[in-house]
Amino acid sequence: MTVTPLFGLTISILAYFAATQIHRKWQSPVTTPLLLAILILICFLKITGISYEDYYIGGSYLNTLIVPSTVALGIPLFQAFKLMKFHARSILTGVIIGAIVNTTLTALLAKAFGMQFFLAISLFPKSVTTAMAIGITGKMAGMTTITLVVVVATGILTSVIGPVLLDLFGIKDSVAKGIALGGTGHAIGTGAAMQIGQIEGAMAGLAIGITGLVYVIISPIIAIIILK
Repeated sequence: MTVTPLFGLTISILAYFAATQIHRKWQSPVTTPLLLAILILICFLKITGISYEDYYIGGSYLNTLIVPSTVALGIPLFQAFKLMKFHARSILTGVIIGAIVNTTLTALLAKAFGMQFFLAISLFPKSVTTAMAIGITGKMAGMTTITLVVVVATGILTSVIGPVLLDLFGIKDSVAKGIALGGTGHAIGTGAAMQIGQIEGAMAGLAIGITGLVYVIISPIIAIIILK
C-alpha cells in the first residue's frame, strides 16, 4: 500500500489539513501550516519506518501543481492591476535593489566561509521560485540539489519569520508587505502573503516573476565580480 501514488498524496493532504487546524487554534509563527505539515510528515515516516522514496511516489504528484498554482496567482494580480500600475516604479526599484543586496550578501558570505565556487552559486537563487531557480543554477553550472534545499528553506523561513519582522518594523502598507514576502520567499512566501490579504497576495505573486527575471541578469554578474 505504501508504494502506491495514492498513499503519499493522501498523507501529504492529511498532514497539511492537521497543520491548518493546529494553526487556527494556536496562531503563531511556529505553527505555520507548511512548517508543521513537514514536521508531521517527517515524524510519521520515522515512526512507521516508511522510506522517503516510497512516500515520494505519491508526494511527487504535488510538484506538478507548482507551475499551475504559480500561474493562478495572476488572478488576484489582475484584480489589483490598477494598484500595481500606480506603484510600478516603487515595485521595480524595491525588487531590483532587494535582489542585488540579497545576491551580494550571499556571495560575500560564501567567500568569507571559503565555499567552493559551484556551491556558492547554487545558493544565489534561493529567493526564486523552484522552476526558475533550477534553471538559473543549471545555466551557471551549479548544483541544483543544493538549490532545491535552500529554496525550500528560504520559503519556509520567510513564511514563518517574514510577517513577524514586518510587524516589528512597523510596515503597514499592503503593497510593501506583498513585495517583501513574495520577493524573498517566492511561492511559499506568497502563500503567507495571501493569508494576510488579497492585495498582499497579488503583489507577492507579481514579485515572484520580477524577482526571477532580475536574478537571471544579476546572478552571473555578481558571481564574476565577487566570486571571480
